[in-house]
Amino acid sequence: MGFFNIFSKEKKETLDQGLTKTKESVFSKLTRAVAGKSKVDDEVLDNLEEVLLTSDVGVETTLRIIERIEKRVAVDKFINTTELNSILKQEIGALLSESNVESPAEFDAELSHKPHVIMVVGVNGVGKTTTIGKLAHQYSKAGKKVYLGAADTFRAAAIDQLVIWGDRVGVPVIKQKMGADPASVAYDAISSAKANNADVVIIDTAGRLHNKVNLMNELSKIKNVMQKIVPDAPHEVLLVLDGSTGQNAFEQAKQFTKATDVSALAITKLDGTAKGGVVIGISDQFKIPVKYIGLGEGIDHLQVFDRIRFVETLFE
Repeated sequence: MGFFNIFSKEKKETLDQGLTKTKESVFSKLTRAVAGKSKVDDEVLDNLEEVLLTSDVGVETTLRIIERIEKRVAVDKFINTTELNSILKQEIGALLSESNVESPAEFDAELSHKPHVIMVVGVNGVGKTTTIGKLAHQYSKAGKKVYLGAADTFRAAAIDQLVIWGDRVGVPVIKQKMGADPASVAYDAISSAKANNADVVIIDTAGRLHNKVNLMNELSKIKNVMQKIVPDAPHEVLLVLDGSTGQNAFEQAKQFTKATDVSALAITKLDGTAKGGVVIGISDQFKIPVKYIGLGEGIDHLQVFDRIRFVETLFE
């Protein structure tokens, strides 16, 4: 069965709608970039570079894309501007393919560990707790037994928000009072999950970046405590980034990848921004798989990221 047959109509519609602002922005800029031109020349390439930069693709990735297109132009000698859209789609797709070594599994896929432990990191305000709630919903809907750990004890609001999501989704939330040791909460959550034969346990962590050393020490302590119960935990360190912040998301990715071993990314709030190009740049520069994208406020609007469908949608 072909890829586009198994990509559900509902998911496709959510992706189309979620990327509307980015698509409109990119297409209007591309139209201006090739206005009055019949072939791809140096001026068109300069204009294209500006299009990519202002779409928050990032400097390094933009230069890489332009270099690839220059090579195509050099080989083919004459490329119509009408072909540019197709060439961009091909080259960005290839770039994402190189960055994401393998496509993330769907929520109903068999897990290699039980419980599968996910530690979620990211600054406050990026949609971290909401992403956890939506992950819990998706795993539960797929028949997995899920536990949540409220280890962001720095803010009472973070604990309360996670409890609300737990109630909404129907999964247990292991918590302590505000100011408690985050590692202690993680220990309790994983102990409970293991004792109750849970499939997935998701641990929220504090979203502070003001002192990288403290952040690194805190996350290391949480990991060490987890491993007393599940020796190879966490199986996934998921960094949540707000796609609408553009270049600021790059900086956050840089800081968190220095502080801990991030293994996957979730990029949220893509529905409210024209800066969806940030997905391409971050994936390319950090060589960390984008595993999920947030495309709206609905409980089902967190999708497993598929680079093929993403690029197709962006340039349809």
